Amino acid sequence: MNFIKRAWQNVIFKKGRSFLLIIVMTVIMIFIMAGLLIRNAAITTVNNTKQQVGASVTLSANRDQAFKKMRTSASSDAPSTATRPKLTMPSVKLKDVTAISKLSGLANYNVSVTTSANASSIEAITTSSSSSNSGAMMGGGPGGNAESSTSTGDLQITGVLNTATLSDFKDNTSKITKGRALNSSDKNTNNVVIESELAKENSLKVGDTIKVKATTTGKKAYTLKVVGIYKTSQSSAGMGPQQTDPANVIYTAYTLANQIKGQTGKVDSATFTLSDPTKKNSFVKAAKKIINTKKFTVTADDSTYQSLKQSMQKMASFANKIVWLVAIAGTVILALIIILMVRERRYEMGVLLSLGEKRVKIVGQLLVEMFMLLIVSLALAGIGGRFAGQALSKQVMRSATTETTTSSQTNNMQPGGNGGPGGAQAPSDQTGGNRPSGQMQQPGQSAKKAVKASDLDLKISAVTLMQLGAFGFTIIAFAVLLASLNILRLEPRKILIG
Repeated sequence: MNFIKRAWQNVIFKKGRSFLLIIVMTVIMIFIMAGLLIRNAAITTVNNTKQQVGASVTLSANRDQAFKKMRTSASSDAPSTATRPKLTMPSVKLKDVTAISKLSGLANYNVSVTTSANASSIEAITTSSSSSNSGAMMGGGPGGNAESSTSTGDLQITGVLNTATLSDFKDNTSKITKGRALNSSDKNTNNVVIESELAKENSLKVGDTIKVKATTTGKKAYTLKVVGIYKTSQSSAGMGPQQTDPANVIYTAYTLANQIKGQTGKVDSATFTLSDPTKKNSFVKAAKKIINTKKFTVTADDSTYQSLKQSMQKMASFANKIVWLVAIAGTVILALIIILMVRERRYEMGVLLSLGEKRVKIVGQLLVEMFMLLIVSLALAGIGGRFAGQALSKQVMRSATTETTTSSQTNNMQPGGNGGPGGAQAPSDQTGGNRPSGQMQQPGQSAKKAVKASDLDLKISAVTLMQLGAFGFTIIAFAVLLASLNILRLEPRKILIG
């Protein structure tokens, strides 16, 4: 009788045993499937979200050189005439920004010009927790406080090229609720986007105009048109005395901010978002050839991508451990079951061997039986593996992201880290947006939002099924081999009398 036919008959006639083996193999296959899906999804997520999280490269004034120049100037002055030196930060030339924007690998770019103005036709938002000094600087009625606001106004003017690419708007810290956002078409216009609290306080709506006065020499008045209203989730808690309330931040085109600030052809900083974070080093190298590195610096920030990558690597590592642990445990469990099954079939094997059946065919019969049951288990695992994978991935992602966020916060507090003592504080718009309340975007949070936005999708593909089948066949092959080792080295006579 053909050993394949014998295997089929054994599977059909021994329904209870077949059902038990199907259950055991299905459980094993489901966990292996879940591990494979999580691993493949983690790798795919990193590749698919490269452009979404990107890497930002910031062009700004070289603070180290500016401080060095200030100290040199102070030491060269005569003691009798020496006065406290002032730190002068050079502005970035727009022509350099334009040249860098033409480099390859750029997804988009933005510029930032920050200045202040005094409210003229409206009232700025005041904070009750402010001291009398800071209240005098931030508070204001129509016309503002001219005497106390000669250099700092009660409104913060942030000039940009496009508000949609600012990190505050990308991570939904700020959202446009009415009207529209600013874009490149607003260049050389007086269009502005204001915060909803400022709009409510002054009964403003889209299409209204407001007047502000510059704090620079001349204190020229400007009429601004409201084209959009945004809502920010930033809090005024923890603000310093020199900081304005987040609701007093008005976004304008950088050209208008330059006029209010009293400069042309320059910006405070420029942020370039790369389409591929892995190309940041080559981009920075090319950008440095364009600028004067003694006055300006180019810094790259791919912390969000690295945080996402780290989280996904942890998830993939965990998934690999699941796959191999379940594979090893499954091999042992199936081997024990098959050993017990073979012991019950010693007489059957002894008869087959005495009739001249080859040992290879007997082992082949066991292998074919298990393979038939494996096909059923693979079908069931394909249905249940995705649900198990989703449940596991949520737990692992939560753990990995929490650990990454905690690690990022610890690094930021260490000496030399961003925001820590001795660390070089990034420009206000280094990550693409200004954070007037002093809050900084945590890489771990950005990674978490990026993963959530991309929705970690556990897709069952033909490749995944082939991988699962390969694992399953390898497991049953080892299990059958281990179970048949002792039996097949015995002689038929010893088996029959045993």
